[in-house]
Amino acid sequence: MKFVDEITIYVCGGRGGNGCMSFRREKYRPNGGPDGGNGGRGGNVVLKAASNLQSLADFEQRRRFAAENGSHGEGNAKNGASGRTTTLGVPRGTLVYDAESGEGVADLVEEGDSFVAAMGGRGGRGNRVFASSARRAPRFSEKGESGAERFLRLELKLIADIGLIGLPNAGKSSILAALSNAAPKIADYPFTTLSPNLGVLKTDTDAVVLADIPGLIEGASADKGLGVSFLRHIERTRLLLHILDISARDTDAVMLDFRTVRTELEQYDPEFGTRPCVVVGNKMDACEDPEIYSALAARFSALGMDFTATSALSGENIPSLAMRVIEFSGAHPRPKGYVRMFADCPTIGIDEMKQGRLKDKVQIISLPDHSFRVLHDRLEKAAERYDMSQSENVARFSSLLRKYRVEELLAEAGAVSGSSVSVGRTEFDFYPDKYDD
Repeated sequence: MKFVDEITIYVCGGRGGNGCMSFRREKYRPNGGPDGGNGGRGGNVVLKAASNLQSLADFEQRRRFAAENGSHGEGNAKNGASGRTTTLGVPRGTLVYDAESGEGVADLVEEGDSFVAAMGGRGGRGNRVFASSARRAPRFSEKGESGAERFLRLELKLIADIGLIGLPNAGKSSILAALSNAAPKIADYPFTTLSPNLGVLKTDTDAVVLADIPGLIEGASADKGLGVSFLRHIERTRLLLHILDISARDTDAVMLDFRTVRTELEQYDPEFGTRPCVVVGNKMDACEDPEIYSALAARFSALGMDFTATSALSGENIPSLAMRVIEFSGAHPRPKGYVRMFADCPTIGIDEMKQGRLKDKVQIISLPDHSFRVLHDRLEKAAERYDMSQSENVARFSSLLRKYRVEELLAEAGAVSGSSVSVGRTEFDFYPDKYDD
């Protein structure tokens, strides 16, 4: 399967069902009271972390997701059913960002972690809700609200305990296969691994997850080669295994390979310089000078690092390396996961329409086509919820416009008789009650 670790999707909550305008009509009760039921709430779109997923490739073919709408209310005080929730499975380690603002909203780490990506709209109220001693027969109801909609950027950072790093063709995939149950593609040429591979080293009490990261080259942190796209996949690891090719090489050449990869890691994130690391010299079976083992061990010991020589092909020293990995994992247990929520505060920009929504007063925006837009949260919500085919709702909305002096504000902004005005998604022509020609 193709490995995809970053993708943008569109999510939309279900629309709430409309409330019902109905009156009870039964034999011997011709003038029964209002009995219109409420509309059901729209379904939510939820992202949920799943261990059986390793990539975001499932979103390649379909990137738009909408939850089910709520059902409409009915007479006899029957409320509509809520829309079903749409649950989208994502790999553990998926970060969720608002695609427009770039703001982080959630980090789904452990199995079952979930995040409501788009809330469903509230259902409209039926006319029985509006009945009171002063208004016995309300002849209006409300429409359901639209569900929230947004574009989200999903970014995957693999959840692995141990990260295998090194230059292309150093033998990382072979070491991974020797240590775990993974079966990566292995060949004797660079860039065999074009995407991260995961393997599991099972113990009696735990399962250690290892990640083989595509080979780095000099300049990877400056977007050269394959590695830069995958460096983030070792950010969550607790231990790095730095794999070096020691076959038919002198110590200076091996150290140069080590410094090349180390430099790229630290340029990408300085924290990698302090991450626990075990240096693994691979391909002992092809090494012509056995003395290189002790020489390299001494040089890495001077740097404060452990060195071990192995052969993935023959299996030499692989058991001791596996035991070292298991011991480290036991001494440094995986942190307990939780749904990490980022701050979600609005950003005040220079965009006039956004500024208008952040203020309590009504704002009129004059558009290039000589139409006008009214910005105010309560008015926009009322325009969406009021069913304008019902005369009493038209009267209610007109009353709100008068309350907020919208007519006078439109006139001051330059609106003339017949000008097009929009409030939310509702459009109407401007015909003021009092208009001086």
